[in-house]
Amino acid sequence: MLATQLFSELRTHLPMVLKRNLAVSYVAAQKASDPIQQIFLDKLREYKAKSDGGKQLVDMTPEIQRELKAELARLNAQYGGKDGEDMTKFPSITFPDQKIDPVK
Repeated sequence: MLATQLFSELRTHLPMVLKRNLAVSYVAAQKASDPIQQIFLDKLREYKAKSDGGKQLVDMTPEIQRELKAELARLNAQYGGKDGEDMTKFPSITFPDQKIDPVK
């Protein structure tokens, strides 16, 4: 009798208790308790603020920019790219449909 009543109460209240515990643990997980983890998250946020959508390297100096242009020119010559072709872009590949003779 007592066990039946206990199981009935558990069945009605357990989902609500679990939902509350998950909500509290989610908020606690958002805050970094480890100082190294907090430094890492701060650096990620700083990097995201500095980047401009992946168009350039973050904190690019003129020397690094010259090296990048030289390396792209070397790769362009090595892999047969045309002058002015963007070697950082994935090539577009098209496969034309072949004409097939009908079977008689």
